[in-house]
Amino acid sequence: MELFFCYFFLGFLLLILLSLQILFYKHRSLFSSANLPPGRIGWPLVGETLEFLSTGWQGHPEKFVFDRMVKYSQECFKTSILGEPVAYFCGPTGNKFLFSNENKLVTTWWPEAVNKVFPSSLQTNSKEESIKMRKLLPQFLKAEALQRYIGIMDTIAQRHFASGWENKEEVFVFPLAKRYTFWLACHIFLSVEDPTHVARFADPFRLLVSGVISIPINFPGTPFNKAIKAAEFIRKELILIINQRKIDLAEKKATPTQDILSHMLTKTDENGKHMNEMDIADKILGLLIGGHDTASIVISFIVKYLAELPHVYDAVYEEQMEIAKSKAAGELLTWEDMQKMKYSWNVACEVMRLIPPLQGAFREAMADFKYAGFNIPKGWKLYWSAYSTHQNPQYFAEPDKFDPSRFEGSGPAPYTYVPFGGGPRMCPGKEYARLEILAFMHNVVKRYKFEKIIFDEKIIANPFPKPEKGLPIRLIPHNVKV
Repeated sequence: MELFFCYFFLGFLLLILLSLQILFYKHRSLFSSANLPPGRIGWPLVGETLEFLSTGWQGHPEKFVFDRMVKYSQECFKTSILGEPVAYFCGPTGNKFLFSNENKLVTTWWPEAVNKVFPSSLQTNSKEESIKMRKLLPQFLKAEALQRYIGIMDTIAQRHFASGWENKEEVFVFPLAKRYTFWLACHIFLSVEDPTHVARFADPFRLLVSGVISIPINFPGTPFNKAIKAAEFIRKELILIINQRKIDLAEKKATPTQDILSHMLTKTDENGKHMNEMDIADKILGLLIGGHDTASIVISFIVKYLAELPHVYDAVYEEQMEIAKSKAAGELLTWEDMQKMKYSWNVACEVMRLIPPLQGAFREAMADFKYAGFNIPKGWKLYWSAYSTHQNPQYFAEPDKFDPSRFEGSGPAPYTYVPFGGGPRMCPGKEYARLEILAFMHNVVKRYKFEKIIFDEKIIANPFPKPEKGLPIRLIPHNVKV
């Protein structure tokens, strides 16, 4: 019996060693092409994923990029993230190359975890789903279409402050900002207005957002497992909403142009087929993530900087009060009011330069090509990073200084400021984000000045940036009824 266990153990050990050798060989073979960009590839499967994530956990996500730009190349370096060979494209030239060659040399790529959480994308793939969404959205998210939602944004902002801020001495900004942007997204995308109904989505949605970009280990209790379960719950709720909307459309209680949901239900493809319910539910899920998560990050850090920089707060307050005083009692914000908020938007832009809500994004090489003198093999993943330009003194003088005047006139040089991507790949939700952020700024400075409670609160990125303790602030109400 002892001899049997000895042989079993030796066989098991040999199997482990053989598996590791295969993994090591496969890992090395991915980087065996000639004249690849310089860089490190790290360990098999893991690569440099832990370094990539840990710099964000420590509050310095830009360190991963800058350390390698200094050590290897200012234009392009190689690494391995999430088990994939990755070429990092740096600087405005790299940004322009990736944005301008979409569906020519490069295409959208998402980690496998995304496809597993959104199963309808497995029928095609995430890149095809991305193309479909970009065709669906423009008519709803362009400036002309969004003008009709400005009053709604102002109304929801007022209700948000009445329910979450009024009669409070202290609040946590980050969760409240998420509540505001999620409420708004539910209203505009789905016409769901009831706060109780919106709240049913809140906790599952939080689990979904935190887990969809986690390590895809589907064991009970893991963030990824929780994300899958949360997505299933939200999907069931959305199916109920979709079925009710079908009835309302048939009975003329809803219109095809009412919101994005109605549009998806009535639109047909080139073969005259309607999207199925699961496909619509997954697309709405993706929109809710994109429509609220990044904007809530920006709003939170706007409050942080307004609390830290009194002269910036005073200038925003002056601009917003000039607009408020021009309004009759109960009159809502209009498109014309939004166009007057130039300094406020410059402040928001400077916040996004210093703390990009999205660090960057992946692409995939569709064919072999050369870039900056290096060979980029077909199938390699490509990554652009906002940090390679946003905090680079070559493109922004004194990059650590908060200076909204950078965005006056023609603003930063092309492809140096990329919180929304750029070129043909400019985020279609940019204008929507601008309006919901400005509606929040208008309502918060009308009501309060505020002080940070934790002066040196750490900012962590996992991978999205957030204040480690939720940004608690002390409210100082203005003695003016608004």
